[in-house]
Amino acid sequence: MPVDPIPAGYHRVTAYLVAEDARRALAWYAEAFGAVVTMRIPGPGDSVMHAEFRIGDTLLMIGEQAPSYGAFGPLHYRGTPVSFVHYVEDVDAAFARALAAGATAERPVADQPFGDRMGTVTDPFGHRWHLATHVEDVGTDEIVRRMSGG
Repeated sequence: MPVDPIPAGYHRVTAYLVAEDARRALAWYAEAFGAVVTMRIPGPGDSVMHAEFRIGDTLLMIGEQAPSYGAFGPLHYRGTPVSFVHYVEDVDAAFARALAAGATAERPVADQPFGDRMGTVTDPFGHRWHLATHVEDVGTDEIVRRMSGG
């Protein structure tokens, strides 16, 4: 019987996060974003070699920072060029929840010209999250007009 090349419940592209303390990161994502761990492979000393978790309908993977594999979290680099857009029902409440859990605010929640109400936080592990609620459908021409001050 052939195996499906894309496993059931997975998307074609899945983000894989690396954290200096993946065990603590999993607990933080549960507290701040309501994440649910679906699989965990333990590593030495109660570390997390590999884990998978869901935020809403999105599956993410995470593993412990492993210099021998060249796997470093954002804190190693003092920042990250990668960020996540996380759509929620109530961005103001989600933003407050993330801050209460220990995130750092980068940009406060505000209405954006592209139709989202959005704010940006960095989690304690260095990953950047744009929390957003879609509030208005806006066409490309209107976005360009709004962004140019027109």
